[in-house]
Amino acid sequence: MELGFKNKVVILTGAGSGIGATTARLFAREGAKVVIVEVDDKKGLSVQNDIIQEGFFAQFIQTDVSSRESVKRMVDSIIGEFGTIDILVNNAAIYFKGDVLAFEESVFQRIIDVNVKGVLLCSQLVGRAMLQKRSGVIVNVASEAGLVAIPNQILYNLTKAAVISITKSCAVDFAEYDIRVNCVCPGTTYTPLVEEALRKEKEPEKTKKVLEEKRPLGRLGQPEEIATAILFLASSHIDYATGAVLSVDGGYTVW
Repeated sequence: MELGFKNKVVILTGAGSGIGATTARLFAREGAKVVIVEVDDKKGLSVQNDIIQEGFFAQFIQTDVSSRESVKRMVDSIIGEFGTIDILVNNAAIYFKGDVLAFEESVFQRIIDVNVKGVLLCSQLVGRAMLQKRSGVIVNVASEAGLVAIPNQILYNLTKAAVISITKSCAVDFAEYDIRVNCVCPGTTYTPLVEEALRKEKEPEKTKKVLEEKRPLGRLGQPEEIATAILFLASSHIDYATGAVLSVDGGYTVW
């Protein structure tokens, strides 16, 4: 099925690895002009070069999504080069493990700055650009952790719940301008980050099995499955969807 991304300008934050990198590759293969927004130069350039070597377009712009100045420079650069922005995928996020008794204010501020403020800043500054042409799509990447309380990660839980709320609020605010805003809630996905976290466990295979058994489908997700959901919500085939929250979690939030 043709998804209609040919020559569309697509911004993906946190696209240096995992779900973000996989999504960038899928958009590129669909003919989009992919802009990889990542704070880590090495990771961002690596994904850019991989996509270019495949024969598709990609451009890396080093950006700290928690900084208004950095986000503005990124948006101004893209508008200056392409004249438009068609799709924004807010994927950048950081993780913190710990319950309400464990977190420190400095950690709280950092995770809020990236996971919440970053989504707001990108949505605001990209949204203003989309407003000029009265069209566009924003897809936010939240988490199953925004829908249910997962133990021992209160800060991550609350930031992902905030992303869901931001999605719904922006969908209402942008509707009159024909800008759609939707949200994907991935379950635990077998990304390099999760793979590394499992390796640090005392019993990696046992921990992985426990995670798998917590979901009706009995397995972890694959980055390609989440990326496909993001592309679907961004496509013209589902133009009537805005404010939607799509769970792709192997059934975890059903139980």
